[in-house]
Amino acid sequence: MLTVKDVMVPEVVTISPYSTLREALSMMKERQVKSLVVERQHAHDAYGLLSYRELLDTVVAQEGDVDLLNVYDAATIPAITVNEDLSVRQAAALMSRYHLSRLVVVEGNQLVGLLAMNDILARLMEELT
Repeated sequence: MLTVKDVMVPEVVTISPYSTLREALSMMKERQVKSLVVERQHAHDAYGLLSYRELLDTVVAQEGDVDLLNVYDAATIPAITVNEDLSVRQAAALMSRYHLSRLVVVEGNQLVGLLAMNDILARLMEELT
């Protein structure tokens, strides 16, 4: 059985919820990623997720100011999290059901990776060839 751990990206780029959207955009460009995991401020907090979709909505559609708005203002908090031992089939069903393109992967309460729809499809194509 293929698990989330087998497909996820373990090198996750994180950002503070108090960073500006300009800082987030710069980080995404510099690190060449399409999403950032929003850090927890306390152990009991939830992780968040900031992706192109939230930035498009906040900055372009709603004409938000990238220097005045913080990551917290645009990010999806809480993000949907899954355990790394979950089967890829179950993760894909969750993503499909709730129209998600990414899931934050945790082990216990610690961030260990990010699972994107593209990662699952790339693995599928790899197995087909």
